[in-house]
Amino acid sequence: MSDLANFSPLMVFLAIASIGFVFLLLSLVVGDLFDSFGVDSALDGGADGHGLLDSRVISVFVAAFGGFGAIGIQMGLGIVPSSLLGLTGGVVFGGLISLFGRFLYKQQSSSTVSMAQMVGRTAQVIVSITPGSVGQVSCRVGEERIERLARSKDNQEIKAGSMVRVDEIAGDSVIVSPYSESFIGK
Repeated sequence: MSDLANFSPLMVFLAIASIGFVFLLLSLVVGDLFDSFGVDSALDGGADGHGLLDSRVISVFVAAFGGFGAIGIQMGLGIVPSSLLGLTGGVVFGGLISLFGRFLYKQQSSSTVSMAQMVGRTAQVIVSITPGSVGQVSCRVGEERIERLARSKDNQEIKAGSMVRVDEIAGDSVIVSPYSESFIGK
């Protein structure tokens, strides 16, 4: 017990800050430590996918708590006021990291275009569709060009280069019908 009495409050706060900093460095190298070790919590991701209990947020909270607590001790504050200063600093910096993580998560985008987005669009046949067989069509959705296997809706031949309308999805292919002016406005 006499060994513990030799630790000053400053050393305790600096040790806490050091532990938080080491875990922050680990999470920067490994990623979210909770995910790496298979720890699952109910607060690990909301609608935006960034969790409140992210290991980086907790690491920053612990490091800031220790750092601000040490600053409080150096300013001549007692243990309780220094702890409150540390708690405030931890909440502020942990909150900032959480907000920044949410901002970064929201900036992610996906270039995946679903086949359902092709329905109703005009496409061009790039491999002829023969009766009872499949061909291939190319369709532009936004800035992305998508190529899919295609079958004729009326089981008729559609030659390469023809324009078609994508009517529906059937498994891994699309069902098309020849393009006509009557499709305009639908």
